[in-house]
Amino acid sequence: MTWTAFNNRGETLRSVIAAAAQRRDGILPMDVPGVAERFDDELDLLGALMLKWHTRLAGHIDSEMSVQPMDLESAVATGWARTAEELHGVRLILDHYRAQPVDDAMAQAVARFTAKEHHYLAAMAGRAGVAKEEGHAVGARIEERARNTRPGTPAIDLVEDERPRMPFLERLRAVVAA
Repeated sequence: MTWTAFNNRGETLRSVIAAAAQRRDGILPMDVPGVAERFDDELDLLGALMLKWHTRLAGHIDSEMSVQPMDLESAVATGWARTAEELHGVRLILDHYRAQPVDDAMAQAVARFTAKEHHYLAAMAGRAGVAKEEGHAVGARIEERARNTRPGTPAIDLVEDERPRMPFLERLRAVVAA
């Protein structure tokens, strides 16, 4: 894939995410301009949305853990809820195709994605056991808890530094001097 094709695909994906957020119907917006040219089929587009979801989820969980490292399960649930709030259209699509995949290939892909997401949630909460099934069950419970969580202010905004900030050049001089 060339750099131009990569950028065009990313721009189309952003358009798909915006359309999903606006429509809120849980159906892949295959009619968005550029989708037919840049994605092979529904499964290809769904896979790109899954990757976008997981990347944003990992970032939000990491952000939550930075401010509440002692309550890992709450941090994970809040991170999941924050991601669902930010990418609500994508979450509706993932949920729709989890319940109603269009074919066997999509059913298998969504099942693998869900299992890996549940295991990831359990692992990040420090609750993934040796048995995969245990991790999946714990992750499913964390997801259910997250669906009932209403995130407030983003965790990263809660960290406030009360010291006055030095101008950029002074900070740069301090770094160079050290």
